[in-house]
Amino acid sequence: MPIINIKNEVLIRTYIVLLMIVAAAVSIYVRAVHVVVVEGSKWRARADSSYVFNMPIEPIRGNIMTEDGSLLATSLPFFEVRWDTKAAAVTDDIFVSNLDSLSICLSKYVNPAYTSGQFKNYLIACRQKKERYLLIKKDATIEELERIKKFPIFRNGRYKGGFVVIQHSNRNHPFGMMARRTLGYLREGALPVGLEASFNDVLGGEQGEEKMFRVGNNVFMPLTDLTQVEPKNGDDIVTTLDLNLMDVTQEALVRSLEFHDADHGSAVVMDIKTGGIKAISNLGKTTEGWTENFNYAVGTATEPGSTFKLASMMALLEDEYVHLEDTIDLNFGKTKYYNEELIDSEKHGIRKTTIKHAFEMSSNVGISKLVQKYYGDNNNAAKFVAHLRDFNLDKPTGVDLSGEAKPYIKTAYDKKDGWSGTTLPWMAIGYESLITPLQMLSFYAAVANDGEMMKPYFVTEVQRYGQTIKYIKPQVTNRRIASKRTLAMARQLLEGVITNGTGMNLRTDRFSFAGKTGTAQNNYNKLETENGTKQGYQASFVGYFPADNPKYACIVTISNPKQNGFYGAAVAGPVFREIADKAFTNKADLHASINKKQKPSLLTAQMPAFDAGDAKDFYYLLDYLDIKHFNKKKTGKSNWTVLQAKNDSLNVVDRMVSETLLPNVTGMRLRDALFLLENRGVKVEANGVGVVRRQSVAPGTKLAKGMYVALALE
Repeated sequence: MPIINIKNEVLIRTYIVLLMIVAAAVSIYVRAVHVVVVEGSKWRARADSSYVFNMPIEPIRGNIMTEDGSLLATSLPFFEVRWDTKAAAVTDDIFVSNLDSLSICLSKYVNPAYTSGQFKNYLIACRQKKERYLLIKKDATIEELERIKKFPIFRNGRYKGGFVVIQHSNRNHPFGMMARRTLGYLREGALPVGLEASFNDVLGGEQGEEKMFRVGNNVFMPLTDLTQVEPKNGDDIVTTLDLNLMDVTQEALVRSLEFHDADHGSAVVMDIKTGGIKAISNLGKTTEGWTENFNYAVGTATEPGSTFKLASMMALLEDEYVHLEDTIDLNFGKTKYYNEELIDSEKHGIRKTTIKHAFEMSSNVGISKLVQKYYGDNNNAAKFVAHLRDFNLDKPTGVDLSGEAKPYIKTAYDKKDGWSGTTLPWMAIGYESLITPLQMLSFYAAVANDGEMMKPYFVTEVQRYGQTIKYIKPQVTNRRIASKRTLAMARQLLEGVITNGTGMNLRTDRFSFAGKTGTAQNNYNKLETENGTKQGYQASFVGYFPADNPKYACIVTISNPKQNGFYGAAVAGPVFREIADKAFTNKADLHASINKKQKPSLLTAQMPAFDAGDAKDFYYLLDYLDIKHFNKKKTGKSNWTVLQAKNDSLNVVDRMVSETLLPNVTGMRLRDALFLLENRGVKVEANGVGVVRRQSVAPGTKLAKGMYVALALE
């Protein structure tokens, strides 16, 4: 092949390769221009999205307060303080010149466990690693933050000093475990409970939004000092809780739980007229001591035992089957229903007694026999159950707190519901039914409130920056649970428990109260386990005070007391009594106003007879105290008077004083006596305190220079 042909072929191939390279370059250039110009905004946004994020900002949660504004739960601000060691404005010269002083400040004010030398080495190492988010202080208070802001380098701020601050808040309970379970909590991975859960929409506020820059694996730093969307802080709620009553209730409950070595217990105090919960305590035993680990008063429904007997008696009274003075055969405290024996909790030798006394002594035999007699035949059991539903014992209270357990009242004759031939008598004394302490308390409060049942509630107001934006009014759930006649006799029965029955050891002369003791055996139909041990007891007491004008209702339940007794009167009753005692001492609304009472007639022996003194003072005091008085022998010539008692009034008689004769100062206070005597040149010696009863020189004696008089005061 000729040489020239070979050369041409090589050139052609070279041109082809060159054209291909040029075409590829043009294609790349066109694509690059398209990406930069046409699609640039899309790709820049995607790149930004890999490093910049809109992060939510949690608002400050609202406060939970007592009725007087004391804080039960509040959010305190804390600050996470960090430092960007790569901040462009922090040059090597600035870092080196301020390193020693910054290290000293960190050692002295942030973490004294490290020396300034250790901090210095640490800061150098972090700067070499180019740490973008170095933690300085995790939970700094406002005071600590203000101090750290003044440290060298940090004082230059975010952009010139790399100083980064992120605010967060921690939930704080100033009164420790008091009502902790009722207040509740919101925790990640746990079921929300209490008021924190029920009123989360009010307390929680609305989240804000802030742009954050990712500087590491799951490490983010604020992009700017300005928040993109400000959070809306939560509103505050004002509760019905009374701080003093809560303290009294908790302390009384703790003492009883410890003394009786119980498993757990609860106590609730409610305002009868409104349904407002004034105090609540739920305490359980843990390895760390007594703590609020569950809301037993609201969330646990158990067989109530003898406190249920009031409902059984009210059903009988409502149907007018019995009268309180009717006689009932207790058969010495034993009876049988089919093959099951039922006995009274305490042995006694009583055969027959009145129905009233059977209730006062909490006779299982007496109450069960009455219910079985009148409702056990002719399909009347449904009528008995209907009364229980009329008393709202089959319904939750609807309290504004999450987690309320449902009560359980069997349907008459329903075998699927476990109804049997022995259900009615056992039901009559508080078994084969489930009721929470709060539900039972609502029932007793309705009895005390003339039959009007109020919905229990905790929250009365919603406030924003101290201003009320919503009032929550008391609600009536049942206008009349029974007739006035039945209610009057029910209150008579409850008062009799304290004066003549199982609660006699609790009575006091200071005030009257009414209530019912309860002692329920846990798992009553399974008293023995496989190893022969009993399941324990639940001791309870529920009532109201004062009995003559009820203000507060209270229930106390204590589970499985193991020592020093297990009956309701001995275990739960003293807790009720202590709460009532201290409430009566501290609560003005439990005492009648003095000026509302009819003014008693004054007795002669109680009158300030023979008191003497300045006339103007006496007339002023008598008028101010509204004491009847008469001006006898008033001449207008004397500025001094003496009082003479007559029946329920006073005669005000002039006492004449001469300038030349020794005055009569008996009946006077020492100040008036000294005024009269010393102004006449008489030397006085006084002995005792009170009113002058004797003077050593007789009144009317002619005054002489240097006269001496001794006064005896009593």
